Amino acid sequence: MTSSPPLSTTAPTRYKKPNYHLLHALPLPLSVSPLPPLIPHNPLSLIHIIIAYLFPSNPSHPSPLHRGFFHASTRSVHITDPETIKAFWNHGFFGKGNLSRSEPTWVTRRRRALGVIGRDEALTAEEVTERRRGERKEFKKERARLEKEKLDRQLAEEGKLNPEGNEDQEGTGSGSSSSAARAVHFAPLESPSSRRRSLERPVADVEDIEHLQLTLEEAFFLSFGLGVLELTDADTNKKISQKDMLRLFRGHACFPPRDPQSSFEPDDPFMLSYVVYHHFRSLGWVVKPGVKFAVDYLLYNRGPVFSHAEFGVLILPAYSHTHWANDKSRKEGKELRPWHWLHSINRVSSQVKKTVVLVFVEVPPPLDDDGKIGVADLLARYSVREVALRRWLVSRNRD
Repeated sequence: MTSSPPLSTTAPTRYKKPNYHLLHALPLPLSVSPLPPLIPHNPLSLIHIIIAYLFPSNPSHPSPLHRGFFHASTRSVHITDPETIKAFWNHGFFGKGNLSRSEPTWVTRRRRALGVIGRDEALTAEEVTERRRGERKEFKKERARLEKEKLDRQLAEEGKLNPEGNEDQEGTGSGSSSSAARAVHFAPLESPSSRRRSLERPVADVEDIEHLQLTLEEAFFLSFGLGVLELTDADTNKKISQKDMLRLFRGHACFPPRDPQSSFEPDDPFMLSYVVYHHFRSLGWVVKPGVKFAVDYLLYNRGPVFSHAEFGVLILPAYSHTHWANDKSRKEGKELRPWHWLHSINRVSSQVKKTVVLVFVEVPPPLDDDGKIGVADLLARYSVREVALRRWLVSRNRD
């Protein structure tokens, strides 16, 4: 018996990705310069540090500030300037393209579809992933076909297959040897003149109509937390101060939207979500919405292009202050959750290898007039507690 040749399949092509470590080197859209070293036995080094701190060579904030437009119809902030879009996405992964899954790549994909750029030129992360999945699928099909051919060849050598490759069966009629005719479709012929005209026709470049869409929490963090965003009302074209921005976002975070001049409770949705967003952003995490996995936020170590999210965050208000001791209806309606709700979310997160983190936001008592207090002092009244939740399995947690 002759030995069958080994299976030989070509591995999928690996496309070269951009240098993400260089492209996303800065964690935030700020320019930070290190201070000179302090030499203990040289007092002049302290003067050098003071001068570098008071008069930095490179300004940390852009001049002028980045500009965004608040749209009440979408309850989000739109960024249309290409340089601002690049700065916010490359340095912190803020927002998402309104015509893309995450990174604004619509114009690149559209230019490739119209033939303005080559098939393998300036590949986006979405296109690389799509091609890699397609080639992996074809690779598996080819491997299965070769394995079937090897099995048929082995059965034929053992006499269990006839020369045509069909298994020997008694009582089979002529229908077993005959096969259905395959239909062959021919594409209509294209005349040389029409082909020449299509090749000579110039292809116009594509206008970029995509904008970066920021959530209310991202926009407020860029404006209040970092001070790099200047917000303008898209309807009136007037600049919005940070105090007015806070009241505006608190009103539009509710459904239906409330009047920004009305009084707000300390546990309104925007305050709870922004306190958690600011907390994890200040710790160095990249925070993205987590609706896809039934959580409020997803936490990335460095960003979506480097690795998958490790944690899913659930925001729960906590009413531990003595002011809420007599308000049991609020505690039962907002703080307490049924066990099957938590079990369902934990099961979804465990299927995608994510850890659920319950974040309890301590709700302070209401103020008589929260408009008189500053934004920083208002946020300082809140505190955050984190509880990691893991699904314990006997087969996986023996050690």
